[in-house]
Amino acid sequence: MPDARADWDARIAIRSDETREFGFPDLDPPKEVRAVGGVGQVTIDWSPVDGAVGYLILRATEDGPLEPVDHHSGDILAVAGPPYVDTTCTPGTPYRYAVASVPEVTASGRASEVVGAVPLVADGIDPVVTVTVDAVAEGTDLHRPWMPMVGSERLSQLLCKDLTGGREIGVELEQALRRMHDELGVRTVRAHAIFHDDTHVITDSGYDFSVVDQIYDKVLEIGLRPVVELGFMPRELAADPTKTVFAYGAIISPPRSYEEWGDLVRALVQHLVDRYGLDEVLGWDFEVWNEANLSVFWSGTKAEWLRLYDVSAAAVKAVDPRLAVGGPSSAAAGWVDDLLAHAASTGSPVDFVSTHLYGSAPLDVRASLERHGFGAARILWTEWGVTPRHFNPINDSVFAGVFVLRGMRSAAGRVDALSYWVASDHFEELGRPPSFLHGGFGLQTVGGLAKPRYHALALLNRLGPVELPVTLTGDGGGSLVEAWATRDRDRIAVLLWNLTLDQTKADGAEELTRTVKLSLPGMEPQWRVTATELANGTGDLVAAAQELDVGDWPTDDQWRELAERSRLVSKPLEWSGSTLELTLPMPSAILLEIEPT
Repeated sequence: MPDARADWDARIAIRSDETREFGFPDLDPPKEVRAVGGVGQVTIDWSPVDGAVGYLILRATEDGPLEPVDHHSGDILAVAGPPYVDTTCTPGTPYRYAVASVPEVTASGRASEVVGAVPLVADGIDPVVTVTVDAVAEGTDLHRPWMPMVGSERLSQLLCKDLTGGREIGVELEQALRRMHDELGVRTVRAHAIFHDDTHVITDSGYDFSVVDQIYDKVLEIGLRPVVELGFMPRELAADPTKTVFAYGAIISPPRSYEEWGDLVRALVQHLVDRYGLDEVLGWDFEVWNEANLSVFWSGTKAEWLRLYDVSAAAVKAVDPRLAVGGPSSAAAGWVDDLLAHAASTGSPVDFVSTHLYGSAPLDVRASLERHGFGAARILWTEWGVTPRHFNPINDSVFAGVFVLRGMRSAAGRVDALSYWVASDHFEELGRPPSFLHGGFGLQTVGGLAKPRYHALALLNRLGPVELPVTLTGDGGGSLVEAWATRDRDRIAVLLWNLTLDQTKADGAEELTRTVKLSLPGMEPQWRVTATELANGTGDLVAAAQELDVGDWPTDDQWRELAERSRLVSKPLEWSGSTLELTLPMPSAILLEIEPT
């Protein structure tokens, strides 16, 4: 099937000729750049630069030109910050590396000094990472960026009685969202197309929000709040209703009349306040459109979208100035500076910035907010995931699950929400699921089984409220192997994982396996340890389906067996002495819950 994003090749481009479009400061190149070769990898580290939203890693062989390192995510190549682990290199080959600051995704600054490194060939080497947890430290509050929000198929599907794989779509989508709330504590859900034709908001006699009411009544009954994405264009208001996207024909045209669009937005918001109460709706966010910086989602110009933003924001604020509105809801962190520069000059409100990224941790767009005078605005990554590609097998993989851990750890304390896209494989932008494991975006399958990405969020949810300091040293410590440690009264929880962003190694790479030595100095070594592992073959729905030889859709008996074989299992683990030694393949993760005996 065609991919709605595939025609935007510039998504992964960093165009240095646009560096001064927004009056960017002449950012200094990163200092103290270091490159250290390890078995199967090179770790590049540097000192962060004020004003940078991210960094571009450049690499060359001894005689070649410096070019961006591509970890094959299908999205932008910039990363949020140091360190970076390069596993796309060839062991034994000398490389030169440099790092460039990125002030905005279409621009890069000057490159740093060049440093050299050689990734090592394994040849019998047992690479070791030492992890030291300060379990007696006072600690800090743990940030949980996965809890504020999750993405969903358009919410009108909550009312759909059609079947996919023999399962009723609306019932299962509701169950998937309920599980996100009840098991993971997710508080809001963001989805497209509240103005799609199937909600019938415009009639011959005026506005009719009765279908919207049915949708939002269900969302609130689950315990969630909606993020109201204002889009797409109702047919009756579209300047060109033939401009559509997705299998369900969402209209991406600008309005024929911006005044009529503003009237619709104001009427909807006033209706929501009247129905649910101002105190309730003050806790909702109103987001203007979706990814208008991609031509597949907006057939107009950037100037026309900025006008749409102004009109939409004014309409929301006309109901109550305290209501929260924002954008640009863009692909690949684009148009963030465009919106902020525009709003700074026109006075349009921006209560939050929303944008999207796939394949790496979210960039640090706080630098853009501060640059344009919006430092108090919240940051909502309203879409995020391992890949922007529909029907990609990586979506069902253990690699994707461990990727969730890496991204959430990086985002903690930097963003207000990191919303995984999406909750359920009942998702039909490019058509309904053709089979059980089809590489769908969902955290849960049709049939409601947890994929490794859902398991990853479940592991994160078992962390305690107090974050503890962790030190990692050794071959890939802090870059390939990471750790998150917490305390909850007498229980210490240490979550360890091994992951590269290099998606060519999604199925695993033996040379990246690490021996991990964990110690908790200052504590008596008399502990009861429970271990919960996520790895290829463990908590792995794909492996379970292969073992059972599942066809396009499981049989009744296979559904039950899949649920049993793919669940997370916690087991007691012996630990005597001061150090616990583990083998951690790539990709894999393990949660250790440690309590005194």
